[in-house]
Amino acid sequence: MKKAFIQVPELVRIKPGALDRMGIYLARGGHRRVFLLASEGLPEAIRGSFAASLAARGVEIQAALEVAEASVECAVRLLGGLPRGCEAITGLGGGKALDTAKYVASLAGLPYYAVPTSLSNDGFCSPQSSLTLDGRRRSLPTGLPGAVIVDTAVCLRAPKALWCSGVGDLVAKLTAVRDWKLAFHARGTPVNDLAALMSDATVYQFIANPARDPAGMQLLATALMLNGVAMEIAGSSRPASGSEHLISHALDQMGGAPRLHGLQVGTAAYMVSRLQNNQHERIASLFERTGFWDVAAAQPFSRRQWLDAVRLAPSMKDGYYTVLSERDCVPEVERMIAEDPNLRRCFGE
Repeated sequence: MKKAFIQVPELVRIKPGALDRMGIYLARGGHRRVFLLASEGLPEAIRGSFAASLAARGVEIQAALEVAEASVECAVRLLGGLPRGCEAITGLGGGKALDTAKYVASLAGLPYYAVPTSLSNDGFCSPQSSLTLDGRRRSLPTGLPGAVIVDTAVCLRAPKALWCSGVGDLVAKLTAVRDWKLAFHARGTPVNDLAALMSDATVYQFIANPARDPAGMQLLATALMLNGVAMEIAGSSRPASGSEHLISHALDQMGGAPRLHGLQVGTAAYMVSRLQNNQHERIASLFERTGFWDVAAAQPFSRRQWLDAVRLAPSMKDGYYTVLSERDCVPEVERMIAEDPNLRRCFGE
């Protein structure tokens, strides 16, 4: 799919203290009346810093709502209740609020400021929103944010599990790009080389310093953001989503205890990297260094459910060729879980 033009964020701030400068960023953009959608239960200190920053620059929060439900139905209700004269929409917090705010802004044709307070996945700067429609999870097209504001000091205070989830979602780009190239050779699926190169490069840059410190947080935020841009360049999710995401989607569809997206995707990416013979030792080492394995093992996955998900995964997207399309991979995955010391820790019955 070729795009006549691409939309990328014009304002990007990834640094400590960025939240305290939100009023400056909005005022510079000429946006003095904003609609705020925030995560449910967001710490008062974060909301207070945001509000104080806007007030100091004469930016009015016309309405502020907490988002508890990330659905198309909720987004449409919010669209109908947009304050008169609203000039921009800001999403503050985690996935539900950011996905909903991005979708509402896309429907309304308003500028969107993405302000994630953790880095659990690349959704804060992707050209789609993950929302339910009639109770079923859908990935719906949107524009990219016009602005991405990441306060790395705030993200460092988020739970470690969210950091590990972001690491898992980032690593998935290695297997996604390999699947994309497999699809080219098997089915002629077009590959955008720039998008593929950008996606791969972000992972390698982070691997050079995967520390949970200010510098590492800046690298992770930048890498996840650039993967969103890579998807916009490609006109598809191919640079960031392959068989590892199909497995995760299958798990979500099957129900059961909800888990962080990046923990599912990262674990699946490790499995897929072994199926692809694609850098699984490098991924295992990164997961060890970042504490990913420890976080995943703290609440083991169901072996039986995952084998069912691997079986179901190839049918999750019509015409989406991956390594799972080449052969029945269930027996291989079953052996991996039984024999691989990293995976054994992460799975129960």
